[in-house]
Amino acid sequence: MQTKECEFRIEKDGLGEEKLPKDAVYGIHSLRASRNFPISMRGIDDELILNLARVKKAAAIANEKAGHLSGDKAEAIIYACNELLAGRYHDAFLSDAMQGGAGTSIHMNACEVIANIAIKHLGGRYGDYSIVHPLDHVNMCQSTNDVIPTAAKLTALDKTDRLLEALRELQEMLNAKSAEFDSILMVGRTQLQDAVPMRAGQMFKAYAAMIKRSIAHIKDTQKLLHYSNMGGSAIGSSINVDRKYYDLIIDEISAETGRKLYRCEDLFDGTQNADDFAAISSAVKVCALKLSKMASDLRLLASGPMAGLGEVHLPARQSGSSIMPGKINPVIPEALNQAAFLVIGHDATIAVAVEGGQLELNVFLPVIMHQLFEETDILTNAVRVFTENCLKDIQMDAELCREHLDKSFAVMTALNPKIGYDKSTQIVKAAQKSKRPVIEVAKEYGISEEEMETILEPHSMTELL
Repeated sequence: MQTKECEFRIEKDGLGEEKLPKDAVYGIHSLRASRNFPISMRGIDDELILNLARVKKAAAIANEKAGHLSGDKAEAIIYACNELLAGRYHDAFLSDAMQGGAGTSIHMNACEVIANIAIKHLGGRYGDYSIVHPLDHVNMCQSTNDVIPTAAKLTALDKTDRLLEALRELQEMLNAKSAEFDSILMVGRTQLQDAVPMRAGQMFKAYAAMIKRSIAHIKDTQKLLHYSNMGGSAIGSSINVDRKYYDLIIDEISAETGRKLYRCEDLFDGTQNADDFAAISSAVKVCALKLSKMASDLRLLASGPMAGLGEVHLPARQSGSSIMPGKINPVIPEALNQAAFLVIGHDATIAVAVEGGQLELNVFLPVIMHQLFEETDILTNAVRVFTENCLKDIQMDAELCREHLDKSFAVMTALNPKIGYDKSTQIVKAAQKSKRPVIEVAKEYGISEEEMETILEPHSMTELL
């Protein structure tokens, strides 16, 4: 049975004609892109769609104020953008996240969807671009090469804001655990060997300080994302850009997004270079490195539990083996490790893509966006999972920590100022030979019980008084 012709519409471009479903909200450029790039099989990030709508809405307002876009067309475009901002019509974005063309397919898809929603709002039929044209009206005074990087920066800001929120929650929980475990003495280790005494609270306090630094680093790097090349058009020369629109557009985007944006000092630089994305990705990566180190520490301290260190008790979340009864694995820290590994790999891809830009445009923005958005989302989710499903219920085995400390030679470092390095070494060797605690052996070398208690008082061993 043949489908009736009236169920379709015909659209034309420079390459010829294409048949589209009559009610398709997308257009011919979107259709071609969907055929050209079935690569990642992942669609356009929803937040990028939202920020494209914000940029296009601001552009319509600026063009109307500049006197170049009629009131009815501007109102219809604004309406269409608001529909996207409300979460509607996102399924009309057909472009794959991975594509050639510096994001042209994503941009054309947005222009066509906004135009068709606007056309319908004005009482027309989808595809009747005599009413609202995707490029003549929705894209007036704009280019893929200033719209896409601006929307991408706004999206990166949204996503890193959520990461910062998750990191603050993690920092707060680490500080709470620091207070909870502050009285527990344990062995501090360097190069995986017993070193000096410390309090378990100090370990968690150090993690909290580490996260605080990452928060400051990411916030500082976010400042770079507030610079937009809007008004630069194709390469930064502002070709086809109206002066009144140029003077308005940055402020209009700022008003629409609630973020204070600034124009790039040099629009050619702002168009051809994508190092701002490399910088924010690097900040996220450095944070991931710290998180992964912490996760590995906790896995090591929780090892065993009978034949390992066993000083940290991680909450049991699931069975750890299909053949070993009772085995519980540190799955939540492992997940955080793996999220960090992914971020490291994504950041490397971004670095290569940023370097690979040539002449007046970096055409690799699609992969830069894809990697940056994904790495930030995944790390944000991993941090929240770690905080809620692991850190919140972590416990320290205070008795075992003290037992390990008493058996170790770490306490001898605290005795050095009292009896000297050489005598301390003699005590350690004697303890090793007799396989007795150094505290017990020290008494045989003239260290009184009272002196021992004073020297080995928890705070005197673990901080400057």
